[in-house]
Amino acid sequence: MNYEVEQKFPVVETSAAEAEIVRLGGEFATAISQSDRYFTHPGRDFSKTDEALRIRSVGDANRVTYKGPKLDTTTKTRQEIEIEIASGSAGAAQFAEMLTLLGFRETATVQKTRRTAQLLCDGFDVEFALDDVEGLGQFVEIEIVTSQSELDAARTKIHQLAAKLGLDQPEKRSYLELQLAKTS
Repeated sequence: MNYEVEQKFPVVETSAAEAEIVRLGGEFATAISQSDRYFTHPGRDFSKTDEALRIRSVGDANRVTYKGPKLDTTTKTRQEIEIEIASGSAGAAQFAEMLTLLGFRETATVQKTRRTAQLLCDGFDVEFALDDVEGLGQFVEIEIVTSQSELDAARTKIHQLAAKLGLDQPEKRSYLELQLAKTS
């Protein structure tokens, strides 16, 4: 079972963090556009259970992702399950239609442009993401996907890397939560 351990930080701009990540050995990939369509469960209030279900589209590639409740208060540590679904806009639309027929309701769509860099750090494959989120601004995310037995070490590593990048004000809410708070 995989767990995602992540922290994200709002920034005025990402260039200082990007320069430090490059100095540490990270190399950023070309920017990609991501569209995340979120759904609510017909019998559970995900805002109360702290879960999420989304369809992420990047170009023609689509994935459905379930995120379980957060397991701690300092990072966004949670179980995550991702499954590839049919490609193209028709594949995403068909899966969304299936969810709707099962009683799920589409909540919101989060649009962002993301640049990522990978860095092997003390045995952890760390992903850094520089996000420009439509309507919300710019963010730096630090993420490690790991097993349950390595959760504490992964949290510690993320805190250390955030300190190296000068990031000290983490945003605990998801982009979806931030967007919904802004529109309500």
